[in-house]
Amino acid sequence: MLATNFLLDPIVGFLDVILHSITQVTHNFGWSLIVLAVLVKLVFWPLNSFQFKSIAKMQALQPQLRALQAKHKGDPQKLQQEQMALYKTQNVNPFASCLPLLLQMPILWSIYYAIWQSCGAFSNSTWMWVGSPLARWAPVIDHIKDSCTHGPNTLAVHLLGTSLLLPDYLLLALYVVSMYFSVRFSSPAMDEQQAQQQKIMALVSPMMIAFIGRSWPSALILYWLTFNLLTMGQQMYLMRRFRAAPAAAAAANAQVAANGTVAARGAIEQKPAAAGAGSGRQSRRRRGSRR
Repeated sequence: MLATNFLLDPIVGFLDVILHSITQVTHNFGWSLIVLAVLVKLVFWPLNSFQFKSIAKMQALQPQLRALQAKHKGDPQKLQQEQMALYKTQNVNPFASCLPLLLQMPILWSIYYAIWQSCGAFSNSTWMWVGSPLARWAPVIDHIKDSCTHGPNTLAVHLLGTSLLLPDYLLLALYVVSMYFSVRFSSPAMDEQQAQQQKIMALVSPMMIAFIGRSWPSALILYWLTFNLLTMGQQMYLMRRFRAAPAAAAAANAQVAANGTVAARGAIEQKPAAAGAGSGRQSRRRRGSRR
């Protein structure tokens, strides 16, 4: 944790300044976290575009990859060499989809530390139902220690968060549902094996987050939920865009091929007609010469 704090300190300090600057406009840390999620998504938009473009290319290569798997079924080393050669010729990086995730995780952890760095402000902050009278009347789920105090102060954790510093199980449930749909549907599987793995991950990952995140501040869950919804929208838009280009190219090629076939048929049909006309003229000339 000390090493992580040391490495993330510059990012934490920068995000803390940005968050407080946005709050001077919104006057609410909850809305500021939503705005921050939008800004981070815009910064990572080009990288995510590259990621989804690589995924679309990988999907287009699936027939060739399956053919290679069938051809080199008993030779894994040769199969790997042929696959890497195919990736190189098609300018595809099979690991490109992991890069955005690796780069965004430090941002997420830095926001977590930035929240605790300003825990005094977040402990008095509200958003929508978080911190409302309804939240204070909600059932008590657990008791935790208030990390903002130096003494052993125990607080009741309600079903709905009484501040942005405390957990909110409604926000956590919304995030778990969004995570399920994000894993399950936003990135189409390339084959049956991957589809099965995707189904398992769509169930296991949200369950793990629900268990681990039950003590996370609702402010962090609010940011993560907003970022995940934006990512889902971006995935659907970019995957539709990058899938439309190859489909349009294939349709154009098919049209060209069809036009070429029609032209060839027309030429074939015209040759017999021309030959028939030529033979008719020759027969008329012969009859004339006889006369």
